[in-house]
Amino acid sequence: MQVGIVGAGSIAFGTAVFLEQQGHHATLWSPSGERTKALAKGEALVAQGAVEGTFHPAAAASAEALVAGAEAIVIALPAYGHKTVLDAIAPYIRAEQTVIISSHASFGALYLSRLLAARGVVAPVVGWGTTVVSGRQLSPTLVNVNTVRKKVDLATVPASRSADGLSVCQTLFGDRFVDRGSLMAIALSNLNPQNHMGIALGNMTRMERGETWSQGQNVTPNVGRLLEQLDEERIAIATKLGLEVRNIFQHFHLSFHVPMSSISQMNQEMHEAGNGGQGPTTADSRYVTEDVPFGLVMTAKIGRLAGYPAELHEAGVRIFSAMYGRDFTAENDLLTALDLDAMSLETLNGLCRDGYAVA
Repeated sequence: MQVGIVGAGSIAFGTAVFLEQQGHHATLWSPSGERTKALAKGEALVAQGAVEGTFHPAAAASAEALVAGAEAIVIALPAYGHKTVLDAIAPYIRAEQTVIISSHASFGALYLSRLLAARGVVAPVVGWGTTVVSGRQLSPTLVNVNTVRKKVDLATVPASRSADGLSVCQTLFGDRFVDRGSLMAIALSNLNPQNHMGIALGNMTRMERGETWSQGQNVTPNVGRLLEQLDEERIAIATKLGLEVRNIFQHFHLSFHVPMSSISQMNQEMHEAGNGGQGPTTADSRYVTEDVPFGLVMTAKIGRLAGYPAELHEAGVRIFSAMYGRDFTAENDLLTALDLDAMSLETLNGLCRDGYAVA
């Protein structure tokens, strides 16, 4: 299949090499164009780690060109860029195309559904609870793929197109998906915000000083217990809403192939196996600038709608806002555009099931 990938960072590059390895054809579009200059000149993209080889994904010069040549489109960049790129691609998406958001954040699928409905278009929009690959971009032509996840949760808007969304994902990425049936479940399936909150709080001075440090090794027992407590809040909200989502122990077990234990011990085993990853070397990290406004804020809002306030998540938003001197709640442009605060739980559940009605 011809796949257009929006983004040119570690996840976009990792997704591109995985697709190319599976026999598909990937084209990347970077809104700035900076990170795809080498690919546009015909240079190869080299992958190492869980995917190895030399690949030749193409580079698109515009959003229109990317969408025109694609059967499926994957959004693979930080959530603070989602609204901008969704605005850019929405005018060109056709009903026969499938859009995949990797990973889904702050009801971006609903925002795209609204943009398409205004044009009279209904296309399946698939939200993933996490990414298929994790990794690090080492240069404009080199990516290290840390892991290829065995299981990824997904949901499709509208739900009536669920079979189509699942089929496209399986064709592209293999039999690794669990259809959770509701975008609300996917909204509560992304563990990165809660995990990155604990890791960043426990290691902020390392980040600010630009130190090189092992992330897995520094999920110490106290940090691990915080992650477990944050996870209990998220699971409790999902349970209150009648949703089934993966817990943090299952996440680390399935994503990084370590036996279930305490979260600290699982991270120590990841570190020993060489899969613990490197922690951020700057405070200007997506662990905070993406995951607080587009992850913690969203979970807190769902908790309030469900009548189950997520107190630790709420505290995290306030603490990071104080540390950074920023109002992270106000930085979520997707929830603002959707006016989520004005929605009832019933309205939001209906949109998560059916999407926006064609005008």
